[in-house]
Amino acid sequence: MAEWAAKRFWTEAQAVPEGAGYAVHLDGRPVKTPAKAPLLLPTEALARAVAAEWQAQGEKIDPLSMPFTRSANSALDRVAPQHSDVAEIVAAYGESDLICYRADSPTALVERQAVAWDPLVDWASDALDAPLVIATGVMHVPQPATSIESLRALVQRQDAFALTALHDLTALSGSLVMGLAVQAGHAAPEDLWERSRVDEAWQIEQWGEDEEAAEVAARKRGDFLHAAELFRLSRLSK
Repeated sequence: MAEWAAKRFWTEAQAVPEGAGYAVHLDGRPVKTPAKAPLLLPTEALARAVAAEWQAQGEKIDPLSMPFTRSANSALDRVAPQHSDVAEIVAAYGESDLICYRADSPTALVERQAVAWDPLVDWASDALDAPLVIATGVMHVPQPATSIESLRALVQRQDAFALTALHDLTALSGSLVMGLAVQAGHAAPEDLWERSRVDEAWQIEQWGEDEEAAEVAARKRGDFLHAAELFRLSRLSK
């Protein structure tokens, strides 16, 4: 069946083992992606999350209330067919990672960035074999070629679901290292999101919070935490 039928026609949505993964059935009929591919999930946990979204629908289907379904569709229809290209886009963040670019003043902001980001720079060097150069200001500073290659290799070896999650974690935070830290369980996703917002938090403290900007930030935070959960569910029982 196509992903977004206009109205609900099923009674029960179930996660069903299929091949090496899991499908989602609506009264026995398999769900397909918008590109008509089988909606096959890598773990039962993720399949159950997708099935729960379908089960929770009312008379009319609301795609915005189905984030795991939408992410699964993206992994299968967009990321999997162009895996290498997507991986290159994600890996490129390592060349100008947020955690490498620091303010030169005021002192309080410099110190706050160091507390939030220095441990991640150290972790990248030790755990990812990717020593990074810290710069002051916004002018691009080349990173060691060996570090970029280490990061690129970590990204390229990810499967479609992991890469889908990493793409969002990285794009939303501005940091490939933070995205990889979420995947590695190096720190809680909530903590890493807050670390990515050091500069924004500082600006809010100085000038106050704009209501529209706050709404955008809240939406991005939700998307970041969703991507972290997508990755977690796609690994369970593997």
